Amino acid sequence: MNTIIVGIGAIGLSNTQGDVVKTLALGSCVGVMVYSPKLKLAGLIHVALPESHINPALAQEKPCYFADTGIPFLFNSLAKYGCLLYSDLVIKIAGGANIMDPQQRFDIGTRNVLAVKKNLWRYKLGPLSEDIGNTISRTVKLEVSTGRVILSSPSIGEWEI
Repeated sequence: MNTIIVGIGAIGLSNTQGDVVKTLALGSCVGVMVYSPKLKLAGLIHVALPESHINPALAQEKPCYFADTGIPFLFNSLAKYGCLLYSDLVIKIAGGANIMDPQQRFDIGTRNVLAVKKNLWRYKLGPLSEDIGNTISRTVKLEVSTGRVILSSPSIGEWEI
């Protein structure tokens, strides 16, 4: 079993049975997890901000840092593994918390969630399930063999979405 760690603004993909694709400490960031049951292909991106126009150079370097460039990059990456029928994908999202902004002045978590959903809708897709908002940090594991998405937080423990 191999664990693929996905950092902020990064992507992790695997079709190797037994692998786990994992991202740590999602606060206001959003994890987008996709799974093809047919291909046993798992993908995860760690989105930090909603829109790339604020830093086009970073969007070129790390497209998954932004929702508007990360979602297309994710689907293009899945296509390289032979995943061309997106309607077969199981999509889940997690994160979008308001940990460092309790008065919600910037509300980055909510804006990230909305941007992720907006960009999924462009493909006529949406999340099957989600665990978003609140004030907790989440770690996400996506199992390649099963497509299970397991979340954990120090204050809560583990749960599945």
